[in-house]
Amino acid sequence: MVAVTEADLDDLRRRLRATRWAPDWPDAGWSAGTDAGELRRLVDYWSSGYDWRAQEAAINALPSDVAAVDGGSVHYLRFDGERPGGLPIVLTHGWPSTFLELVELARRLAAPSQYGGQAADAFTVIVPALPGFAFSPQQTTLPPARPTHELWHQLMRDKLGFERYAAHGGDLGAGVTSRLAEAHPEALVGIHLLAVADPPEVEPDSITPEEQAYLDARAAWTTDEGGYQHQQMTRPTTLGFGLSDSPAGLLAWILEKYRAWTDTADRPPTFDDDFVLTQASLYWFSNTISTSFRPYYEYHRAMTNRLRQVSVPTALAVFPADLGRPPRSWAERTYNLQRYTTMPRGGHFAAHEEPDLLTDDLIQFFGTLR
Repeated sequence: MVAVTEADLDDLRRRLRATRWAPDWPDAGWSAGTDAGELRRLVDYWSSGYDWRAQEAAINALPSDVAAVDGGSVHYLRFDGERPGGLPIVLTHGWPSTFLELVELARRLAAPSQYGGQAADAFTVIVPALPGFAFSPQQTTLPPARPTHELWHQLMRDKLGFERYAAHGGDLGAGVTSRLAEAHPEALVGIHLLAVADPPEVEPDSITPEEQAYLDARAAWTTDEGGYQHQQMTRPTTLGFGLSDSPAGLLAWILEKYRAWTDTADRPPTFDDDFVLTQASLYWFSNTISTSFRPYYEYHRAMTNRLRQVSVPTALAVFPADLGRPPRSWAERTYNLQRYTTMPRGGHFAAHEEPDLLTDDLIQFFGTLR
């Protein structure tokens, strides 16, 4: 149960109203980062018009639970399928997301008949919060005592009793899902991904022109957009102090990503003000923006296992405005790829941007594996 105190709400509003604004940048707009005018507008709304209590009530109405796993705890949502015996599936979010971003996808998978589908396709859906993200505490040791994919397996098998289950993830969640499948092929029916790991070894002469174009595009994206990632991998605590103290700074850090990584081609953004501010509020009230950087740091410091080969059936859905769009052949180097879908629209936050498209792809893929 989320129960933010009035004192914490008052403190947030006081900090927002006392924001010390940076001097105006010569180039207006988003070219150098978060647009000042848009940030000021949202900070003003966050401090005076945004209704956290309504959002808090909606979050508390979700089917939440906490499991004690390997000496720690994992917060998760459980959506039971509308038909008994539905295939269990664990959905894993990424950054700067939270469990909340996966709710609409989870609802569609658990009760497809309510969204124009068939009840026979229903899943039992588990949506855990990554360690260090609201409201799952971060592990206290470096490296962590137990990698996230092992926590997920314990949650699904030992705590919830699912001997066989499916998994889906994008961004950080794609990495967790991939490592889960590699480590426990006996338990995974299949996995569905929005991103894939690079093969551990590639002969340069074997790279196809399509694969080289993908690698070149990714390198260009890293040069232009990847500063956040480098900072979170190398000096996360320096960044964390500032963002944990300034809600305006926290909002600026994640707002840029929601704008840049969303498919806005010929249409308005799919994230309204309340959704973005609720995501920021979850980070703020749980004080987890700094701990949300841990997966980047752990990967950079080789505390995370590098993927070698995934043998379980795998599907990859590629959205046009996502951060990377690997060709089929690139995924096939590492995964037992059985389905590859090029989506007509959508970006990095596909579960929230295009839940119907994603639901349909998941149902079609796992329909062949149930």
